[in-house]
Parts: sequence; C-alpha cells; structure tokens
Amino acid sequence: MNVLLDHLPEFRDGFIGTVLLTAASALLAMVLGVVMAGFRVSPVPPLRFFGAAWVTLFRNTPLTLLFLVVWFVVPAVFGSGMNPWVKALLALGFYTSAFVCEAVRSGISTVPLGQAEAARSLGMSFFQTLRMIVLPQATRTVIPPLSSIFIALTKNSAIAGAFSVTELFGVQKLLSDKGFAIAPIFLFVALAYLVITFTISGLFRLLERRMEVAR
Repeated sequence: MNVLLDHLPEFRDGFIGTVLLTAASALLAMVLGVVMAGFRVSPVPPLRFFGAAWVTLFRNTPLTLLFLVVWFVVPAVFGSGMNPWVKALLALGFYTSAFVCEAVRSGISTVPLGQAEAARSLGMSFFQTLRMIVLPQATRTVIPPLSSIFIALTKNSAIAGAFSVTELFGVQKLLSDKGFAIAPIFLFVALAYLVITFTISGLFRLLERRMEVAR
C-alpha cells in the first residue's frame, strides 16, 4: 500500500494517460473504421480494393511490430518531429480501425438491401444512402462488437508504456526498474485497467439498452 501512496502522482498520471490515449485512439479508429467500411461496400472497385488492403494489412500485422514501424521507420521517412504520444495514437488508432471496419461492415450487411435500393430510387448518392439510411440502422448491431474492440484497445495501450509513453504500464515499468516490489505494483495497475474496462463495458451496455428502447 505504501508503494501506491508514496507514488500516487505517478499512478494518477499513468491512469490519466491511459484514459486519454485510449479515448483518442478510439476516436481515430472509429473515424477511419467507418470510412474504410464505406470503402469496402462501395460500388467503386478502387475504393473496395483500398478498404480490403487496409483491413488485411492492419489486422494481420502484430501491434508491437506496428509500434516499431511507427517509431523507427516513419521518422526516417517523414522526419523525427513527432512526439511519442502521437506515435502511439497513430499505431493504436490504425490497428484498431481495421477491427472497427469489419464490425461496421458486418452491421451494414444486416440492413435489408431494399433500404438502399429505395434510397437510390429517390436519387440519393451512395454516400448519402450510407450516411442517412444504412449507418443509422446498422448502429444497433455494431454496438456489442465495438465494446469488445475498445476494451481490447485499452489493454493494447499497455504496449505504449514500453515506448516511453506515460500510461499505466509505463508507471509499472518505471517503479519496477527502481527496485520496488512487483506484486503490489501489478495489483494496482490491474485494478486500474479493470476500472477502465468496466466503465467502457457499462457505457456500451447503457447505450445498447437505449438503442433497444428506441427500436
């Protein structure tokens, strides 16, 4: 218990860092995932190819390898002015966007085809149909898998701690390197992750119930 009390600022900064990194990565993943899902169901072949290539690349690339690429390859090509937090955001956001894309695409496939055909008969474009007709109906189906994806994102953010990003795992690594007992440190870090993941699960469960009532 003394480890927590004596290093409460470090644990607090790590907890806030994990929450901020998870939230920002989830937002980036949602934007990219929805766009790529639109590409994957697009009638334009180059867009479908790009969406499929995006999902195939990031779903089959180990996240640690993606971190290494962002840390060492991207700066060599585009310059080294990017700070570690942004690098972690890009790695986590791009990786998670592939899973969000597939969840959204599965939700789109549950919308009856007649809905899109009726929208097209009214003169709506593909992207208008997707934005105004299909995606709102697919949201109910997409919510449960998104909950699991964002919980996995929270746990994946621990990799950023090994790359000098301030978050929970980074705090554990810092205190362990200083010689403090590992067991209580891991216990506090695990409890903090549980708080975050249970919060995400509860928020999505609440959102799912609200969508069911709206139905």
